[in-house]
Amino acid sequence: MAASVPRPPVIAPSLLAADFARLGEEVAAVEAAGADWLHLDVMDGHFVPNITFGPSLIAGLRRRTRLPFDVHLMIAPVDPFLRDFAEAGADHILIHPESGPHLHRSLQAIRALDRIPGVVLDPATPVAVLDWVIDLIGSVLVMGVNPGFGGQTFIAGQLGKIAEVRARIAASGRTIRLGVDGGVGPATARAILEAGADVLVAGSAVFGAPDYAAAIAALRGAGG
Repeated sequence: MAASVPRPPVIAPSLLAADFARLGEEVAAVEAAGADWLHLDVMDGHFVPNITFGPSLIAGLRRRTRLPFDVHLMIAPVDPFLRDFAEAGADHILIHPESGPHLHRSLQAIRALDRIPGVVLDPATPVAVLDWVIDLIGSVLVMGVNPGFGGQTFIAGQLGKIAEVRARIAASGRTIRLGVDGGVGPATARAILEAGADVLVAGSAVFGAPDYAAAIAALRGAGG
C-alpha cells in the first residue's frame, strides 16, 4: 500500500447511477449517508456515445446540497463551456486531454475561473500526458472503464496506471487527489486504493444499494 496516500478515501457517488426522476432527493440521500463529494458526469453524445445533462441541472442541484461538485466533462470541444459549468456551481472541473487542442490552456482557463482543474486519463491515455501540466492540476481521475456508460466492469490493467500516477504525484511534491471512476465497488475498491487512489467514484455501488450509508461505509472501509 502506498504510505503517502491519505486515509480514509474520499467517496464521491456518481449521479449517473441515480434515479433521474428524483435527483434532488437522491442527492440529499447520499449527503445524509456520508458522501464526501458528488460526481457529475456530463456527456455530449459526441465525445462519448451517451448524453446526460448540462449546466442548468447542475445549477439546480447546487441549491440542494453543500457537497463539493466534482464535474467530469466528457464533451468536445470543452473550452467554450468551462465558464458555464463554473458558474453553475462546479467546484472541480475535470477534462480529458483529447477534448480540446491545448490541454495546458484549458487547465489555465479553469484555474482562472477559480475552480480546481483535473485531468482524466482514459484506459489508453498515457500517464506521460501529466508531465507538463502537473503544476496546474488539483486532481487526476483514472478511468477504470471506457467512458460513456455506467455499470461496466473494471479493467484490471488500470491498477498499474493508478500506481504510476501515484508515483508521479509523489515526485511532484504537490497535493493532488487521485480518483478512479468506473467499475468501482466492493470487489475492486481495496485493490484500487492499494494501488494509490484516494478518491473512489462509485455509481451503482452506491445508488444501486438498498442502504446508501452502508454502501458508502463499506467503500470507505476498504482503505483499511
